[in-house]
Amino acid sequence: MIVVRAPLRITLGGGGTDLPSYYEENGGFLISAAIDQYVYITIHDTFEPVFIIKYSRMERVPFVSLIEHPIVREALLMTGFENGPGLEITSMADIPSGTGLGSSGSFTTALLRALHTHRRNLIPPAELAEQACSIEIDRLGEPVGKQDPYIAALGGINCFRFLPAGKVEAWPLGLSEETRYNLEDNLLLFFTGYSRSASSILKDQKKRTQMTDPAMLENLNAVKELAFESQAALESGDLPEFARLMDVHWRNKRKRSPGMSNGCIDAMYNAAMENGALGGKLIGAGGGGFLMFYAEDKTRLRRAMRERGLREVRFRFDFEGTKVLAQ
Repeated sequence: MIVVRAPLRITLGGGGTDLPSYYEENGGFLISAAIDQYVYITIHDTFEPVFIIKYSRMERVPFVSLIEHPIVREALLMTGFENGPGLEITSMADIPSGTGLGSSGSFTTALLRALHTHRRNLIPPAELAEQACSIEIDRLGEPVGKQDPYIAALGGINCFRFLPAGKVEAWPLGLSEETRYNLEDNLLLFFTGYSRSASSILKDQKKRTQMTDPAMLENLNAVKELAFESQAALESGDLPEFARLMDVHWRNKRKRSPGMSNGCIDAMYNAAMENGALGGKLIGAGGGGFLMFYAEDKTRLRRAMRERGLREVRFRFDFEGTKVLAQ
């Protein structure tokens, strides 16, 4: 049996500039961090020529082409399993999908790593990430960015530059050890209680960007500039300034789409800012998922969020990336 895990992620700045509709004309930049919440994939051979796929439902089919799960089907085709052998593939996750932590990219990256391991193929993390991007963006036409597979494959806290030709440059954010520990201790994640599909929000962003909608381009340009400012604040150890920039980023991001937030999420955010949070934002494309805050008075913030029914997910940064646990 092969077991692979890939980390989920939080975006520290620049989210949305990793979509091809934006970076192919303007170039993108963001900062992303892998966390110790994971998607797991297990694979083992079946005793008969069938493919058994277990996720939120179960499929049992004789041919890859009949698999309904689009990512599983395309990953099997990409790695040369169209003629077998039969496999049983199971996925599990610490956090449910649709919560803004990049689970789809982590799923694709873990699945590909498991299939390559079965084939005894050695694949570098950047190539693994690019294959995952190719499946979601090129083969399936999903309106997603390149951030999620890259941070899942690499792990760590990284800066990413997305070049117009499609190349991705990645390097570690230059944090001091003290700053990294303080950042890890003072970032808090709370589940809003809303799971959502980001597809409609991202499709709207893609369409408006391709149409060179002035408001959308201005918004994304501002987000990219905030990412550069966040990099400078983090690398200089000025975490209160980073928190302030998170708040500016969120207020800017809310303008991007009417589905980005709602009255309940706004009330949660405002309550956090009144109870110890120095800055925060909704993680992911919007509409639900997790709120992330930077707070030095964590006890006060936790109490306020708990009183409003929000569940906290505590985390640490992951520096291993997509990893084979057993084979």
